[in-house]
Amino acid sequence: MNNKERIYKEGLVEEALGGTLFRVRAEDGGEILAHLAGKLRLHYIRVLPGDRVRIELSPYDDKKGRIVLRMK
Repeated sequence: MNNKERIYKEGLVEEALGGTLFRVRAEDGGEILAHLAGKLRLHYIRVLPGDRVRIELSPYDDKKGRIVLRMK
């Protein structure tokens, strides 16, 4: 998948599920199930409910994605 096919959205973490899985409310109102990207896991970036995040979505399934950035 190249950069042109990736879709990015911003949202708010609503709930931390098991492991590195989170329920995120996107700015457009949709609900996304997202997991932490490997770089965030590698550098021990903590993501908690209430944090603003950027999510990378696949063009095939807009209900699942991965968290690639925690906003300040």
